[in-house]
Amino acid sequence: MLSIISPAKTMDYSPQSVVKTHTKPAFIESANELADILVKFSKDGLQSLMGISPKLAELNMQRYQTWKFSSEDDAKQALFAFKGDVYVGLDAENVSSHAFDYMQQHLRILSGLYGVLRPFDLILPHRLEMGTSFANSRGKDLYTYWSETITQYVQNEIEKNNHSHIINLASQEYAKVIDFKQLSVPVITPVFKDYKNGKLKIISFYAKKARGMMVRYMAENSVSKPEDLIGFDYEGYFYDEQLSNGKTIVFTR
Repeated sequence: MLSIISPAKTMDYSPQSVVKTHTKPAFIESANELADILVKFSKDGLQSLMGISPKLAELNMQRYQTWKFSSEDDAKQALFAFKGDVYVGLDAENVSSHAFDYMQQHLRILSGLYGVLRPFDLILPHRLEMGTSFANSRGKDLYTYWSETITQYVQNEIEKNNHSHIINLASQEYAKVIDFKQLSVPVITPVFKDYKNGKLKIISFYAKKARGMMVRYMAENSVSKPEDLIGFDYEGYFYDEQLSNGKTIVFTR
């Protein structure tokens, strides 16, 4: 099985030595092409494009202005660089070594700038969300830029590694860059719901964290079949058979 998750807006580039292994992103030349466009934006231009604060616009303008002069010393593995809610749940700094091996083979991180990343791919500090209406050489936005490339990449991974299913743990914003209809295997989407005021709801923070916990569960248990996912019970979640179907696996608490 191959799992997909979203990146995070928050990034942490403090030193870490949990894993020294690193790899190179598959589409670094395409990322460089996007960075070449972004370097031409002013602070105000980036603020408008990305819908961010002046402080964040200044930070990201500096990032892209120094992009070409950056080296591996300025980069960090994607698994450890991202620090959003999903990655809090994943808690990569505290998983076992065999779990790292599993994730490098069975987990891919979607990215607006890099397209798709393996956990140990080195990445530079950046911000570029997949949903950004960012005109480029391939079209009006990042979906037109990446969709065909990423869909083919995922299909190649399926064929090369005999993956039987795609486990979609990405947000809707990122998952829709992949044309799932073009893939040769089924796609299963885990959904996490919490009771609030007596009703089951998807609560964004908890759902994001649970996606990361599911990645950790799969890696620690070397999950190879969809039916093995139903054993997931981290932090009080349990499989709900009545709410689940062939395409969606629902967990509640």
